[in-house]
Amino acid sequence: MKIEEVKSKTDTELTYELEKMKKELFELRFKSRTAGTANPARMRVLKRAIARVHTVRKERAKVAQATV
Repeated sequence: MKIEEVKSKTDTELTYELEKMKKELFELRFKSRTAGTANPARMRVLKRAIARVHTVRKERAKVAQATV
């Protein structure tokens, strides 16, 4: 997920996407530990996407707090 995509989503959509990505990352980690067949590139992509979502949520919180 590109940063432009993340910024264009609402907070509710970001929360939903974040939970979905965290669940997928957990499943990949579990699969890599048990079967050793998980895709490490996909894990890296998910970690970065999760970080992007957290960054955008943090930026929005700062802006909201500054305007209050």
